[in-house]
Amino acid sequence: MRPPPAFVPLALVAIAPVALSAQRPDSLAADVRQYVAVDTAVVALTHVLLVDGTGAAPKPDQTIVIRDGRIAEVGPAASVQVPGGARAMDLSGSTVIPGLVGMHDHLFYTAAGGRAVQMSYTGPRLYLGSGVTTIRTTGSRAPYAEINLKDQIDRGLTPGPRIHLTAPYITGPQGGGSMAVLSSPEAARRFVAYWASEGATWIKAYTDIRRAELGAAIAEAHKRGLKVTGHLCSVSFQEAVALGIDNLEHGMLTSSDFDPTKQPDVCPVTLLGRLNQSDPRGDVAQATIRTLVQHRVSMTSTLAVYEPFVAHRPTKDARVLQAMAPEVRASYTRIRDEIDSTGHGPVTQQGLQSAMAFEKAFVEGGGLLAAGVDPTGIGGALAGFGDQRNYELFIEAGFTPAQAVRIMTANGARILGVDNRLGTVERGKLADLVLLHGDLVAEPSVIRNVTLVFKDGVGYDSAKLIGSVQGRVGVN
Repeated sequence: MRPPPAFVPLALVAIAPVALSAQRPDSLAADVRQYVAVDTAVVALTHVLLVDGTGAAPKPDQTIVIRDGRIAEVGPAASVQVPGGARAMDLSGSTVIPGLVGMHDHLFYTAAGGRAVQMSYTGPRLYLGSGVTTIRTTGSRAPYAEINLKDQIDRGLTPGPRIHLTAPYITGPQGGGSMAVLSSPEAARRFVAYWASEGATWIKAYTDIRRAELGAAIAEAHKRGLKVTGHLCSVSFQEAVALGIDNLEHGMLTSSDFDPTKQPDVCPVTLLGRLNQSDPRGDVAQATIRTLVQHRVSMTSTLAVYEPFVAHRPTKDARVLQAMAPEVRASYTRIRDEIDSTGHGPVTQQGLQSAMAFEKAFVEGGGLLAAGVDPTGIGGALAGFGDQRNYELFIEAGFTPAQAVRIMTANGARILGVDNRLGTVERGKLADLVLLHGDLVAEPSVIRNVTLVFKDGVGYDSAKLIGSVQGRVGVN
């Protein structure tokens, strides 16, 4: 059956171009500086294991020199000289990766029981504290709240990641709620024109959009320099590619190409049930992947938001439960217990594994895959923590550590068009770095062991950021 509203990963947003000049420590307000652990102009991170985001093999015993918010040098510790006056940090036993680029990272949160709240406080702190230094919201329920939050972060008044904002969701006549219902191509063009004038850089299409309106939105967006992504159903992946879409969300678990009963412009009510049993490497999968790759359409993985719907999965991370407001924790735990006790949820174990296999096949076929958490559904995928969980799921899917890190960093930066400035640990790029205690290559769970997060060369204390939101997720 079609997933209930609480299950459907949501999306909606708006706004101004992302500034990519380094944010300096002296521009930060007291409310931000309380989380800063390193603000020295020149810093040397020595003797680290580096997974640099390029896809290259992990490099042991490396030194990274940060100067004025940028990466000044990176290379073997034996050959990179620590500058005089630098703050040298011996990080033997630690791993460094680029700042994560969350490509489906909302600034609102939905949970069991119909709860839906803006995360103007908890969201930016969870993302940054978890190592996510750049996000694309890919949907918003309160676009102007997010415009204002982005401005606060850009001005150094609130801690948080860089934000790329998306215009409010567009959907078809069967949709509604807080989304823009488009009933004609002209309405689609008018919508895109308005949000382009407000500074939006992405448009997000939702499940019941029709081909005529989606095609008109894409054409208008491209005319104005915007890009379009979609959580689709009534329009298949291959149909969307033919219309010129730039990006597709959620991978196999929203691809109606797999349902042979699908009618034009109609979302099949049996889609998820069919997808749970579909072949991720069969003829339909291969044709879909081939179409995406040939037309250079990227895809966003959101495995972490689907996992809580699968029975007997590790979806009760103590950090997640502690961050939730008590009533949210109780509701989430109750639903998870029901799923585990019955042995099945809306997504089956086979369905999740098929989604993983489809994404692996997409990458093997030359596809550009990025990742994000999508903190919606029944509430088990939290901002930041869910981004981290995606890494562990990628390793489970068969990706190497270098591949997984690249998907979560460089690929997102490339889709956003900022890969010349960030997304990899290379000389001259903005110093967005995540320090992890332990060997990420040997143990995937090390992705959770964030100690310091550098954004623009300023080092933020992860524990303080995460500690500030305890018991507040689902409230603000």
